[in-house]
Amino acid sequence: MSVAPSDLQTLRLHAASAELRALIQQAYPTATFTVVPGEDPDGLYMWTTVDVEDTDTVVEVYIDRLLTLQIEEGLPIYVVPIRPRA
Repeated sequence: MSVAPSDLQTLRLHAASAELRALIQQAYPTATFTVVPGEDPDGLYMWTTVDVEDTDTVVEVYIDRLLTLQIEEGLPIYVVPIRPRA
C-alpha cells in the first residue's frame, strides 16, 4: 500500500503543527490552539491564543522552525498569535 502525495503532505502538516504547538507551550503553557485549513494562502493555520502584552514575544519562540518548515520543507503552515478578548 502506498501513501498518496496529498495524504503524505497532510501527515507532515499535522506533525509540523504538533511540533510548533510543543515549542509554544514550552514557553507559554496556557496557550490554546485552533488549527484550521485556510485559503489565503492555502494551508494549515494555527490560531494561537496567548495572554501576553506583545505577541511578538510569542513569534520569537517558533519563527526559526516555522521558516524552516515553510521554506526548506515546503509546508504551507502558518501560525497566527492572538491575544484573548478579555
